[in-house]
Amino acid sequence: MRVCSTPESLRLNNILNQGGRWIRGKLKNIKKPSRPQVGVDSSPVTEEPQSQSSEDEASLDDSLTFEELLEQSLYEASLVLINRENQLFGKETDNEVQKCHTEEIERLSAERRALEKKIQQTLQQSLTLRPEEVADEKAVQTLTMALKSAVKAIYQEELQDLQRKQLKSRTPSNWKELHDSTLRDLVESRMDNPSVTPTGQPGQSSIQLDVQGMGRQLKEDLLLVVNVLKSCYPPEANICQFYAWLYHQNLSARLNKIVDFVLDDKDCTFILRWVNEYYPGILKKPELAKEIDSAALGQLLPKDLLDNLEEQYLTTQETELSVYLNKALEEERKKLTKGEQPPTEDGCFTSPLAHDVIPIINGMVTVAETVTGSPQKAQRITRQLTDMLQRFKAFQDDIIKQNSKPHVKATLGCVEQFRDILQRKSHLFQADVQENCLTILSDMRQSARTCLLSSVHKSLKPQYQKLGTGDWLKKKSVFEKLLSSLENSIQDLEGLAPSCYQWVIGDLHLEVTQEYVKRLLRGEVKLKDREHQQRAFDAVMDNAESLHKLFTSMGSQEEWLKEILTNMAEVLKLQDVPALQMQIVSLGHAYPDLSEKHVSALLKLKSNISKEDRHKVKATLSDTRKESSKGAEFRPFFSKVVVK
Repeated sequence: MRVCSTPESLRLNNILNQGGRWIRGKLKNIKKPSRPQVGVDSSPVTEEPQSQSSEDEASLDDSLTFEELLEQSLYEASLVLINRENQLFGKETDNEVQKCHTEEIERLSAERRALEKKIQQTLQQSLTLRPEEVADEKAVQTLTMALKSAVKAIYQEELQDLQRKQLKSRTPSNWKELHDSTLRDLVESRMDNPSVTPTGQPGQSSIQLDVQGMGRQLKEDLLLVVNVLKSCYPPEANICQFYAWLYHQNLSARLNKIVDFVLDDKDCTFILRWVNEYYPGILKKPELAKEIDSAALGQLLPKDLLDNLEEQYLTTQETELSVYLNKALEEERKKLTKGEQPPTEDGCFTSPLAHDVIPIINGMVTVAETVTGSPQKAQRITRQLTDMLQRFKAFQDDIIKQNSKPHVKATLGCVEQFRDILQRKSHLFQADVQENCLTILSDMRQSARTCLLSSVHKSLKPQYQKLGTGDWLKKKSVFEKLLSSLENSIQDLEGLAPSCYQWVIGDLHLEVTQEYVKRLLRGEVKLKDREHQQRAFDAVMDNAESLHKLFTSMGSQEEWLKEILTNMAEVLKLQDVPALQMQIVSLGHAYPDLSEKHVSALLKLKSNISKEDRHKVKATLSDTRKESSKGAEFRPFFSKVVVK
């Protein structure tokens, strides 16, 4: 029911102007009429509207004066005036009418102005129904009857305007424009003085209270339009969308003025939340969403103003997070300086650092995503995490230098928690931040593991030195001492968080097995014949089983390590070259990092195998690797076993 000039409103205009089609669709065959007869409606319409007009005229109550009609039915009052106009101007030429019927013309004009004023007043009362009155049938009926009559009068007048324009006489009323401008002024007035008083929260600024009040008024009025006023208009008028556009434009203009001023951080955050969360939330209410195309309304604020607000907000959030991270890390450093031991929980050393920091990161990014309406923009806040973890790593280095195992175990628990959130909630971080942080944490993980396991390996060194020797082959007690020392040393790992303990014990299982293989391949024991080789087979098989039982009982899940030792034991037992070739090929296929040096050292333990046979076995492995596909994933093992 309006014509908009602003480019951003063109699409909405096309929708709203369909209200005219409600009338114009019936006027496609308008022809310039011949001189009409007295008392006949001269509106140049097709048969359908002529019939409707005839019925409307026939239904008029001739006993009522125009003034009485004005109070009872605006639509019927408009028909009376239109009928008189057609009769008056249908008798004679315009000049003759002007000369002979001046008094009638003045009276008609005065009554039309009175009707126009009454219609305008009715439109101004459109939104007076309070929410609690919507359930009052009488109040709703009073409002809707008056508004329906006014709307019908406006549309009937538009029909008459089309006839006036075609006849090129008489000035059009333009009540359609009057309707639109009246509603625009009505919306302006209601947003100026919201009837809905915001409850407000302690500490809210005047800006926040004003915007909150306007928002509640907008919500209340749009619900009234959808639930009540919609029925007073034809569907083609799309009145719900029109009202939504009026409120949207009004609120947008007001917010533009507000953000022109320098806002403090709280007001900045509030405006952003209003634009990206609260306002869209209102339009997503089921009652409104089915009647209003919110996408057609556009943004409340232009991109440049939104960008400025977002920059202010994100910069503030970054700074706040950085301050919090530094403070949390400094607290941990103070405790170390004072010599305080980290607290324990369920027997495990813990640090509150990750426990405190992770919820803050998660919460701030989640809120920022809502405030800015963009997950990608919200990720910017966590850029400070990389710098914080670098300082955390330096803190861990100091702990390791002091050889404070409880603090090492506590920080390792933090490392695992940070790794978990970076991997499990990657949406909180920019890709480069996530990658850099995981690299730092991997380095910290390795440093802590080395610190904890180096003392274990140091205590086992005397037992390591006897592996693969004559005493090892002759006496079971040699390996039993290793197991006993290992079991005692593993107790030093107590106090680790369960998730940390599992992979640390798994790493220890791997390193002990690698040390075992390295000592065996040194060749200090020579297996001269089948009997010695069978004895070595039995020893390795027994050692593999004992090592497996110990570590699995301690929580290791690296069961594959047992197979390496049992496969190597098979090589020690086999006597036929073809059987050796098959076994070595099988071992090399399972572990691509098995080199010719490893194979040569293993075969040299068997003194009864000639150099030529060793060469055949190695050549077979080399040939099969050339034929097999490369790039298959495998668990590295032999690459860490150095053979001279």
